[in-house]
Amino acid sequence: MAKISQRSGAAATAMLGLGVYRPKRVVTNDEVCEVLDSSDEWIQTRSGIRTRRYAGEDETLIDMATLAAQAALESAGVGADQIGTVILATSTHAQHTPAAAPIVADRLGSKAAAFDVAAGCAGFCHGLSVASDLVRGGNATYVLVIGVEKLSLFLDPTDRGTAFIFADGAGAVVVGPSEEAGIGPVAWGSDGSQSHVITQEPGCQASDAEHPMVVRMEGTAVFRWAPFAMADVARDAVASAGIEMTDLDAFVPHQANLRITETLARNLKLPEGIAIARDVQDSGNTSAASVPLAIEAMLRKGEASVGDTALLIAFGAGLSYASQVVTIPPLAGV
Repeated sequence: MAKISQRSGAAATAMLGLGVYRPKRVVTNDEVCEVLDSSDEWIQTRSGIRTRRYAGEDETLIDMATLAAQAALESAGVGADQIGTVILATSTHAQHTPAAAPIVADRLGSKAAAFDVAAGCAGFCHGLSVASDLVRGGNATYVLVIGVEKLSLFLDPTDRGTAFIFADGAGAVVVGPSEEAGIGPVAWGSDGSQSHVITQEPGCQASDAEHPMVVRMEGTAVFRWAPFAMADVARDAVASAGIEMTDLDAFVPHQANLRITETLARNLKLPEGIAIARDVQDSGNTSAASVPLAIEAMLRKGEASVGDTALLIAFGAGLSYASQVVTIPPLAGV
C-alpha cells in the first residue's frame, strides 16, 4: 500500500491587508420612502440605518469584488501571482455557473484555485476560517477572501421587511503566514430548522422576468434569535482564542441592524471602552460584505487601529453563523 504524504504550512496566520469598495450612489431613507410606505424616523428607530449605497449598472458584482481585492493586495504587499486560492462569499451572484471567484481571479491576473461560498451574511467569516486552514495546511501560501453583494437587484421596494435594510458593497482581505496568530479558531454552525426565516422568493425554477427573485425575511424571528444565540457563539470564539473579553479592543458584528448589534453587545457584557462597529447606520446591511466594510469604517474613522484585537461574528440565511478573534489588518492609506 502506497504511503501518501501530506503538506504542512504556516504555524500561524493573519489577515495581511484589507481593501473595500463602496458604490458611488448614496441612498437616503427619504428616497427609499418614495416607494416604500414608511418614514425616515420609522426606519432609523427600527434599524438605525440612515443611508445605504446602491451600485449602478456600471458597478457589477464582479467589478466591486475585483476593486476590493486589488486594494487588499496593495495593502498586504502581495502580488496576484502569489495568491494560491480565491474565496468569494456572496448570495447575489446571479449565475450558479460559472462561479464569480474564477472570473475575479482572472481579472486580477491570477490562475489560483477559486470558488464561491454561499453562507449568507456569515459568508465572509466562513471564508476567513477556510483561508486560515488552507495556509496552515500548506495548500496555499496566500489566500484572498472576498465578501461582495449587490442586494439592490434582489429587493422588493414595497416590502417593509427588507426594502430599507439591504445594500451593496465589497470587502476583501489577504490571509497569509504570520509570526504570531492573527486569526483565532472559528466557532461556527447552522440551524437549518430556521431556514425559512431568510429566503429567496420565488425559487430558481419558478423565477422569470415577471416574477424576479427577491429576498424575504422574518425580521422579528431574526431579532429573537441573533442577539441571544450568537452571544454564546461569540463567547466560544473568545474562549477558543485563549483570551478574555477584557483583552478585546473592538467588536465587529455583522451589520444586520443597529438594535441587534446593541442588544448583542449588552448580552456579551463587553468591557467599557471597547469600540463597536456601527457601519450599518451609513452602509445598511451588505450581507457577506458587511464585516470587512465595518472594519474599514472603524479604521478610517479612528475608532480602531491596525493591530487591535477584534471579535468578529456574522450570522444570516441558513441560518448560518461564524465567529473568530482576529488582529485588525493594515488598510492602504490608513
